[in-house]
Amino acid sequence: MPPSPLIFAVANQKGGVGKTTTAVNLAASLAAAERRVLLVDCDPQGNASSGVGVRRQTIEQSLYEVLIGQATVDEVLRSTTVPDLDVIPATQDLVAAELELVDQPDRATRLREALAPVLHRYDYVVLDCPPSLGLLTLNALTAAQRVLVPLQCEYFALEGLTHLMATIDRVKGAFNPELGVEGIVLTMFDGRNSLTHQVADEVKAHFRVFDAIIPRNVKLSEAPSHGLPAILYDVQSKGAQGYLSLAREILEGAGDTKKRPRKASKGPPVPKPADPKPEAGGS
Repeated sequence: MPPSPLIFAVANQKGGVGKTTTAVNLAASLAAAERRVLLVDCDPQGNASSGVGVRRQTIEQSLYEVLIGQATVDEVLRSTTVPDLDVIPATQDLVAAELELVDQPDRATRLREALAPVLHRYDYVVLDCPPSLGLLTLNALTAAQRVLVPLQCEYFALEGLTHLMATIDRVKGAFNPELGVEGIVLTMFDGRNSLTHQVADEVKAHFRVFDAIIPRNVKLSEAPSHGLPAILYDVQSKGAQGYLSLAREILEGAGDTKKRPRKASKGPPVPKPADPKPEAGGS
């Protein structure tokens, strides 16, 4: 087992690249491998929360209350339909946290300090960052050990990636010397598009890119409307299999090959990662 836990921030300041989809489905896929996982929704849109079945109208306290010191993580923690996967939900209130904390001397470390008392319960923590490089993303990068960067293979991808890497370097120097980039996850991949391959080749020339590729897939788009990760919505879809393969790569990269005994189930059984590598294409 890796040092407990490994904390991943899923970050990209560009919106619409599959960042929340990656956070939700990676967390669920790690849990499917019988690891204890905490998903932290750091985005005021709250899509990671609803993506694992926590509806906005049912949330009484969220990450906002944690960051401003009005609640503890234990008070806002929610279980999900995926066994071994818990979530700290977010609501639109989180927008106010950036304003309320801006003058606080510990504004960059609030999340790290809040998570510390519960980390021993988990093997992996996945932080879903908002599509910006503001205070919420800063807190996530300060709390994390590794950064996963979902990247859509399009014209402006490399330019945005350069800005993100510069931000990671600044956070590493100022707040979190352990922070590093775990790798780039190619998302919404369309193998029929020549530009897709050109951008992918360019990214691979400069960064570590995961072998697992996440294709454009209608099932990945449909699953959140049902409050389910793709592995529970349609495990045979190419999108679900792509994220199961990504989880397997991360486990292997961490030297984490030993399974833990399954605890009492909190929901329906979850399929294990499959061996075949997903192909680029539709559902």
